[in-house]
Amino acid sequence: MVVNLNHIIDQVVKDKGIDRAVLVEALESAVLSAANKKYRNTRDLEAHYNEESGEVEVFEFVTVVDEVVDSYKEIDLQEAKEIDPEVEIGDSLGMKLDASNFSRIAAQTAKQVIIQKVREAEREGVFNEFKDRVGELVNGIVRRYERGDLIVDLGRAEALLPHREQVPRENYRQGDRVRAYVSEVKMAPKGPQIILSRTHPGVVAALFHFEVPEIAEGIVEIKSVAREPGSRAKIAVVSHDPDVDPVGACVGMRGSRVQNVVSELRGEKIDIIPWTPDIARFACSALSPAEVTRVYVDNDEQAMEIIVPDDQLSLAIGKKGQNVRLAAKLTGWKIDIKSETRAAEAELEELRGEAAAEAAEESAAGDAVELAERHTRDELYEMAKERNIAGRSSMTKEELAQHLVVAEVEGAEGGEAVEEEAGSGEEGQE
Repeated sequence: MVVNLNHIIDQVVKDKGIDRAVLVEALESAVLSAANKKYRNTRDLEAHYNEESGEVEVFEFVTVVDEVVDSYKEIDLQEAKEIDPEVEIGDSLGMKLDASNFSRIAAQTAKQVIIQKVREAEREGVFNEFKDRVGELVNGIVRRYERGDLIVDLGRAEALLPHREQVPRENYRQGDRVRAYVSEVKMAPKGPQIILSRTHPGVVAALFHFEVPEIAEGIVEIKSVAREPGSRAKIAVVSHDPDVDPVGACVGMRGSRVQNVVSELRGEKIDIIPWTPDIARFACSALSPAEVTRVYVDNDEQAMEIIVPDDQLSLAIGKKGQNVRLAAKLTGWKIDIKSETRAAEAELEELRGEAAAEAAEESAAGDAVELAERHTRDELYEMAKERNIAGRSSMTKEELAQHLVVAEVEGAEGGEAVEEEAGSGEEGQE
């Protein structure tokens, strides 16, 4: 008795979520494998699924010849005409085989092929489902710990929440619900591997995307997120509608929206900052609530020097430098914060340095004039020759004097440097 496989295929397709064509192909492949095993790969066989009868049919193909050399793959013309009167020499004649008499081993082979194909189809289906969900939040149930990593049941698949992607203060037990960010989906030899994260900055962005309709609708845009998981995060937002306040939209009525995000992140503090293309203003907002006195911007180095009142310095830097560190991450620029007193001292030192340089330049000019008055050009030329001053032949008397003074100063500085180096070497030996 031949079993109608249509109902079985429909049930497996429904239960496993596998494409019907893939399952039919697996059945054909399995029956063909079993048939080849039964006939020891001596015959040219093909297997086709018959939708009407719900049966996998196996056909043996032989070539019509005058004289048979290989009886498994050839048939003489006379015998072939008994099957099909219209065949000619060279035709390929297909004959249906009885697939119900396969041995137990052949049936076992068919079963293994089907199981393997179904498993591959399941893995492919899971991979295709989750590969497009990177950047989304998913809910799952904690199943077990494996060397510090969490195995999370997502329903159709298990995902991995690595130890490095877990927030330090968060602890889970078997059966706990966990909401995590899909950070990566890759195909491994054992099947698709779904990597989750609770520390990714995208977790904060995805939570706001879920809680704030204006973000989901594209009216408010999240420009950047900086985060120190479990402690504090900063999020920069901008509105594309002048009537919508981006910060107010994220905070919600009486802070309800941001509180939901904070609750999901188990108390992590969140600063919502209005984004602006003016990097100096954006940096000032990012450092709030600290007040800022001045900002110096270096566009080439993408760096900023920010001056704050003395009493605002610790607030601007934050606990263990967290506030300025997050502000730098949020803006993508280097930020150097100085108090007004420190900035004034630095400016004073700079002015003193400039004044000293000007004084040295004036002194050198006076020395050159004096040197030119005391010596003739020939005498200055001989002195320049001793010091190997290049281009001395074409120089005037005043130019020779200037170069000699400069060479004198450089020689003195070089000597001091040599003495300092020798001194440090002696100290090292001691």
